[in-house]
Amino acid sequence: MNEDRLKKWKEQRQKRKQSLNHDELLAGILAGDLQSLSSGITLLESDKAVDKKIAQQLVTSCLKHSGNSIRLGITGVPGVGKSTFIESFGQTVVQRGYKIAVLAIDPSSERSGGSILGDKTRMNKLSVLENAFIRPSAAGKSLGGVARKTRESIVLCEAAGYDFILIETVGVGQSETMVHSMVDFFMLLMLAGAGDELQGIKRGIMEMADALIITKADGDNLLKARRAKKEYENAMHLFPPNKNGWIAKTLVASAYENYNIDKAFDIVESYKNHTKVNGSFFQKRKEQDKYWLHETIADILMSDFYSAERLVKAIVEVEKEVVEGNMSSFEGAEKLMDLYKKE
Repeated sequence: MNEDRLKKWKEQRQKRKQSLNHDELLAGILAGDLQSLSSGITLLESDKAVDKKIAQQLVTSCLKHSGNSIRLGITGVPGVGKSTFIESFGQTVVQRGYKIAVLAIDPSSERSGGSILGDKTRMNKLSVLENAFIRPSAAGKSLGGVARKTRESIVLCEAAGYDFILIETVGVGQSETMVHSMVDFFMLLMLAGAGDELQGIKRGIMEMADALIITKADGDNLLKARRAKKEYENAMHLFPPNKNGWIAKTLVASAYENYNIDKAFDIVESYKNHTKVNGSFFQKRKEQDKYWLHETIADILMSDFYSAERLVKAIVEVEKEVVEGNMSSFEGAEKLMDLYKKE
């Protein structure tokens, strides 16, 4: 793209952004317009006050049109093949007659704060399908492997008519659990022969998994994958049973050869039927709504605290006292909180 075309594209984008309003975005999202959906998610991720206001109204308006999808979380260590698996899984979803939205979370650099956001290019076959939507987002400083506004993005995607909302997390290991609090079904991807089998006896992220998929089960690795499957199954019997009565499934699969991807889809369908029949599906969503109420309160308080102009100077002074060893970090935090509450 030459300089003139780039300048023209930027001007058009800026003009479009300035013309966006709640009613236009809502109408576009409900009609399934991809540009409106993308613009809505961009507003959600914006730190500008005017954008936040429109975004909040948009989420509220979309709530009555949401809740009809299956929300899936997919996680696993880097290199397990999450993007490749999701592309193959997503194509299966579309072939079955459904629409799928993929919210792919990319890790952000601690130094620059930037993200590559390359998931869409790694899912080139899925990205061109009419009934698929892929949206990469930066994790930023959010913990738990998800972006700050992932949950609200789910609401917008559901309002746009997507039947499956799939969240691909950054894959940071056993601390990556926040995605579990916003999805119906939690899928953990594992590698065979990578030394992870022993982790099966530890309580952590495996305890939350509704399905454990041993990936890259092709070629010489197929035998290792089947052996690992048995070891994981034995380990998972050590965990207490789920409250919803669901027994976590294990499966070997290869996205490269499209092996058992359809069975992975069937496991999700089986889970949906099981939990909807016994009522735990909607009970879990109610518990999640309550959890996110308190998470949002904490987020608002944190934002208000650090954006308060009256505290800027005090924070700098307390930081200096803590660094110089004249005050403990706990004492400094209490002092700042007292100032915040007083004013």
